[in-house]
Amino acid sequence: MALATAPVYPLNVLAEENMDQTSKTEQSHPYVGMWVTEDGRIRHELLPNCRYDEARGSRERAYQGRYVVTGNHIDHWDDTGFTADGTFVSQDVLHHGGMIFHRRK
Repeated sequence: MALATAPVYPLNVLAEENMDQTSKTEQSHPYVGMWVTEDGRIRHELLPNCRYDEARGSRERAYQGRYVVTGNHIDHWDDTGFTADGTFVSQDVLHHGGMIFHRRK
């Protein structure tokens, strides 16, 4: 007897499908706001409309794009096509792209 298996999709496919469902509306999650590396050089502002602005050093709005949060996981797609993901390890700490961000209060 063969066992039925569920289809397996790459994470980015599932996230893209989720993004399609939320791209025209606001996504409800507790992580909206400014996230900053300890040295302040990189700043991610997660906007409530599933968009983000990233500043690097003195360059404000260096990158912009969209994001989706699933549980404590975040996927980013910047407007140039670059993708990245991360994990909120607490309400105030984000591990993303090999960096650690802290919520700015």
